[in-house]
Amino acid sequence: MERDNLMHGARTALNTNADIREWAENYLKEKTRGENAAMTEEEFEKHWKYHKPEIMHEGAAEAMQAFRESRR
Repeated sequence: MERDNLMHGARTALNTNADIREWAENYLKEKTRGENAAMTEEEFEKHWKYHKPEIMHEGAAEAMQAFRESRR
């Protein structure tokens, strides 16, 4: 339940602040790129295009935490 509340709060923040959303999207894209280093750039861009919504949803809380830590 707590995880759901964190995710909901993070998603709300991402949906109301375009600058934070852009930062979070770049953060998650770079993280995902690192996890898929064997893919070519073209393969990764196709992967990102189709999986971005679920990656953004699942990674919202993590991205918000990383955003806050980057601002310290």
